[in-house]
Formats: sequence, C-alpha cells, structure tokens
Amino acid sequence: MLEARPIVVDPDFVVLGGNMRLKAAQEAGLKEVPVYIASWEEAKHKEFIIKDNLAFGEWDWDMIANEWDAEELGEWGLNVWQPEDDIDMSILDEVDGSRALDMTDNVRKAIQVFFEAEDYEEAKNLWSKINKAQVYAGRHIIQAMKEAYEQN
Repeated sequence: MLEARPIVVDPDFVVLGGNMRLKAAQEAGLKEVPVYIASWEEAKHKEFIIKDNLAFGEWDWDMIANEWDAEELGEWGLNVWQPEDDIDMSILDEVDGSRALDMTDNVRKAIQVFFEAEDYEEAKNLWSKINKAQVYAGRHIIQAMKEAYEQN
C-alpha cells in the first residue's frame, strides 16, 4: 500500500501528506517507506495538505480559523462555517454577558448557546433548516428561554 501512496514531504522532509501512514509504518517497525519530495510553492503545499486530509484527517479548527483562507478551503472541498456579514459576533467574546447590546441599524447580534451532547445534533439540524429558510427564530427562542427560566 505504501508504494501506491508514498509519504509526501517538502524539501526539508516535513510531512505534508501521509502522517497516519507514517505513524502506522513506524508502529509496524518499518525502517524505510516510499517518499515523494514535493518542491511546490507554499500555496500548493497548503492546498495539498487540505485535500489529502479531507476524508480522514483530523483538524485543528483554531489553526484553520486563524491561519487559513475560508474561501480557499471551500474551493478545496473543506466545508467551513462562515458568519453572515450582518451578524456581529463580538458578543461571543463577552463570557459573562455584561456588555449591553446595541440593536441599532438592523444589525443582528449573536449569543452562544450550549447544548447537552444528546441534544446537539437535533439543535444543529433545526438551526440549519431555519437558516436555509431564512426564518427569524429569535422571538421563539426568547420565549423558550423565559419558560425554561420560570420552571427553575
């Protein structure tokens, strides 16, 4: 199998693709593995890393968000969430919620809502449907929060 998919490295022998194959080869006690030395430009290196990891790769989402271009990632096949332009996500920085919200100029604001693991997928799917339908659910969410608060 290694002959069919060699470990891809840059000229400094930094692994660009095949990290898991290399790890498996090391654990199997192999002393040599096929290697392809890729002398590509940096942009091609980055594209290859993403495309090579699409199916089974593990992602450092903080690094992806801070060091990679979301549009390029999308072009390469990695679906990344992007906020809508008119949503002010800065409120998420206010962990204690002490900042007052200014709802002027029809700018929508966002808050972070936490779900128990067993509820997460259902909530995510519903939220996706609501967004696709372009339905404003804020008033319904406020009502549900009031009811939950009153019950406790």
